[in-house]
Amino acid sequence: MKQLRLYMTAVVLALAGIMATQASAQVLRDADFNSIGRINGNGVVRDATGRSAGSFDADGTVRSVKGTAVGVIKELEIFDTEGNRIGYINTDGTVRDGESNLLGYISINDGKVTDAEKQTIGFARGVRVDWIACYYFFHFFEK
Repeated sequence: MKQLRLYMTAVVLALAGIMATQASAQVLRDADFNSIGRINGNGVVRDATGRSAGSFDADGTVRSVKGTAVGVIKELEIFDTEGNRIGYINTDGTVRDGESNLLGYISINDGKVTDAEKQTIGFARGVRVDWIACYYFFHFFEK
């Protein structure tokens, strides 16, 4: 009986761990609200089929699916691998390129992503705004 309780406890803990991992992954959606990928709490980006598309490191490095650095994020500014600022995000969710041209907006409240003409291009609720900008505006994870 004691072994059965231990086994049941282990199973419940394993299921809780699996559910917690899935709960921390945030869905990326297109303008029609179709799932186009996920970003988990550790910064791993996956496409709609679940395959890795790249990642965000804790130090701000943005990596491609092959693990190659493709950019870096520093305090809501986005740089290419040569250190050139290619864009930034204002605290209100406005996204601009390196020359301060408007690219679009990220709604802090509902995760709605719109282009410069305010046309919806996607949704990413619960995802860091700098990660959203890298995904939707700077296209770091496109093939």
